[in-house]
Amino acid sequence: MPLSYYDEVELEDMEFDEAKQVFTFPCPCGDRFEISIAQLKDEEDIARCPSCTLIIRVIYDPLDFM
Repeated sequence: MPLSYYDEVELEDMEFDEAKQVFTFPCPCGDRFEISIAQLKDEEDIARCPSCTLIIRVIYDPLDFM
């Protein structure tokens, strides 16, 4: 079953949390989608919201994390 994304977001449109080493983006539920640098290095492109079931696809160049 293919994943259903709430949205597709460019990495440069996300905010970087230096302390947690994660990129975040506002979720409609009021929380924030999160994806870590480690996930991006592993070529994962799914940012999840910790408070609801929505997910977004992160558009980025994996070569930037090699």
